[in-house]
Amino acid sequence: MNTFTLHPGSEALLISLPHDGEAIPREMLGRMTASARRVPDADWHVSRLYAFARGLGASILAPRFSRYVVDLNRPPDDVSLYPGQNTTGLCPVVQFSGEPVYQDGMQPTAQEIGERVDTYWRPYHEALAAEIERIRGEHGRCVLWEAHSIRSVVPFLFEGRLPDFNLGTASGASCSVQLEQRLLGVLEAQSEYSFVANGRFKGGYITRNYGNPEQGIHAVQLELAQCNYMDEDSFAYDAALAAPTQALIHRLLEAALELE
Repeated sequence: MNTFTLHPGSEALLISLPHDGEAIPREMLGRMTASARRVPDADWHVSRLYAFARGLGASILAPRFSRYVVDLNRPPDDVSLYPGQNTTGLCPVVQFSGEPVYQDGMQPTAQEIGERVDTYWRPYHEALAAEIERIRGEHGRCVLWEAHSIRSVVPFLFEGRLPDFNLGTASGASCSVQLEQRLLGVLEAQSEYSFVANGRFKGGYITRNYGNPEQGIHAVQLELAQCNYMDEDSFAYDAALAAPTQALIHRLLEAALELE
């Protein structure tokens, strides 16, 4: 079964879109609540936002299936990435709204979760690791860019409104100081969007697990507030709203490509 797509590029940049998928197998869908079937917690349209990056020579890896099937940005043992804070797990049973994903008594069993890890999680990570090594072998380094988005207001996860651009570098551990400072410089040079580094989102499992700047692997997560490119209620993409957002993402990726 084809669970992801990979478009290999020619430059030292790999864009991973682990929450871009929307598909849910029919059997799982029948067990879900009506609200969950809309896959409201998808990183809506991030593949469309980043489509231009193929022209920059970036590799792009995207899953076919929803994070409700299995969350590719969580560790396979489901240890919390944010201890003491509300979050969702490897096979989420709660939506970002706090509502259940499944109808009563229809949550996945431990055996089913293990099967989902084998079927959906491992193939994505095997492809991710292989592409990182291919890029590093060709260029001596790899910038792994974790592209994410989320509703701008999610009380279940954080207070108030999320900044527009949220950089995560595992508090500086997943990439070089030079890259982090270069990206912050791009954000500081503009005034249209709010931003923060290592705020509520410091980087998920992929950023933390694969980032190894000493070995030439520089991982960065960018979490976007969805209000900057789409309607958060209907999930409709807004091209006019997205254009300046894409322009700033373009400048960030160019800065990442300049890393020596």
